[in-house]
Amino acid sequence: MATEKDHYQVLGLSKSATADEIKKAYRKLALEYHPDRNKTKEAEGKFKEVTKAYEVLSDSHKKQAYDQFGHAAFEQGAAGSAGGPFGGAQTGQYGPFTYTYSTNDGTDFDFGGFSDPFQIFEQFFGGGSPFGSSRSRERRAVYSLGIDFMEAVHGGEKRVNIDGKTQTIKIPAGVDDGSRIRFGNYDVVVEVAPHTKFQRQGADIVSEEEISFMQAALGVEFDVETIDGKVKLRIPSGTQPQTVFRLRGKGVSNLRGSGHGDHYVKIKVMVPKHLTHRQKELLEELEEERSKKKSWF
Repeated sequence: MATEKDHYQVLGLSKSATADEIKKAYRKLALEYHPDRNKTKEAEGKFKEVTKAYEVLSDSHKKQAYDQFGHAAFEQGAAGSAGGPFGGAQTGQYGPFTYTYSTNDGTDFDFGGFSDPFQIFEQFFGGGSPFGSSRSRERRAVYSLGIDFMEAVHGGEKRVNIDGKTQTIKIPAGVDDGSRIRFGNYDVVVEVAPHTKFQRQGADIVSEEEISFMQAALGVEFDVETIDGKVKLRIPSGTQPQTVFRLRGKGVSNLRGSGHGDHYVKIKVMVPKHLTHRQKELLEELEEERSKKKSWF
């Protein structure tokens, strides 16, 4: 019998991966290897592997058991009730594909933004769910939509083609990677491209600004780029490396609620690698002065 692949390796993750990282890895790989999109011979097998890996790692109880016992935790007759410690499973056929959907005490399972691992079929086939008519009536077709960072921050409109029709989707300001937008009879999952300067943490923005060590020592005022344009930031004398300044209310608008997040500016102090003879003399004078006072701090 072939040895099963490590679930973390299948998703390209380490064992320290967060729940959000696990979800993002699954969504990316599931779309990449979906057999209706990917026509290679390996696609169907890869698709089943990533789905199975996510089904285990996204459930805290299953993940704990897998981390402790590996694949043996889910073998027939493992500790727990018959059929494994985590309940039964539904199996069946959907077109050319076989699926297995494990249940956990009758509760629903979060499959990376899809209601189940094969709701992704609806994104490509537009057909019903393989899990029965009662679940199918509750499920909506899901599409992914890529937008850039600023579109997510400020909102806007995107023209897309769905079911052969060109339609306009309104993007609300403040959506984030993985946000789901209800659009007519569909759900749209947003994929936000990263920004070269800004990092986002919820409604907050984080950026880094470089200043010279003399500017840090003497203080300086300069323009800082934010998502809404440039603002003045005053750096007081004696600012230390990695000091963080908060620009209140300069972050992203809250998607659910009023107000905005904040913008945090991390200061990086640059030390010159090449000095002129005169610059070295001046620094040596500063060092002599420091020695007399024993400390600048």
